Amino acid sequence: MGANDPEVLARELLGRELDELDAEEQSVIRRVASGSYEGLDAAEAAQLSATFGERLADRVAAVGGSWAFILSFAFVLLAWVVVNNGALEAVGLPPFDRFPYIFLNLMLSMLAAIQAPVIMMSQNRQSAKDRIAARHDYEVNLRTQLEIMRLSTKLDRMVHFAIREAKKADEAIYEAIEDAKPAG
Repeated sequence: MGANDPEVLARELLGRELDELDAEEQSVIRRVASGSYEGLDAAEAAQLSATFGERLADRVAAVGGSWAFILSFAFVLLAWVVVNNGALEAVGLPPFDRFPYIFLNLMLSMLAAIQAPVIMMSQNRQSAKDRIAARHDYEVNLRTQLEIMRLSTKLDRMVHFAIREAKKADEAIYEAIEDAKPAG
């Protein structure tokens, strides 16, 4: 039947031959023709293809971009300053990082040098997820449009059939009325 033939669907619904469509459109047409609706959610597809490093980068970015991290980091910095500004001297120990806190600056620089590329990896991965989601949305929109066009075509055929049958019935009624009129 033509409705299940991808080439017929491409011609009828999109007005182009199947081989003129891009690979994604061909895939959608074939699935619409076969009536299959399988496929992974965009987030699931991205998660399935994620490597350990990518998942770790996502986790680091999630933790590094949270209020809990910011507040705990501020607490650590404040504690560092308090400890090295007299708290250790009060118990008879010399401060291990006197003002201007050169060791602290070294630790912060190393943290930033490691954290920035990891966060960028996570952002790149998010961009890849967004591309997958956009392709998925495009496919859903195309499938929806194809199904609407398919239903519209069926509805048009039904309306034309109903009009044709109504005209036949109208003609039959008119003939019956003419036949029932007395001659004269």
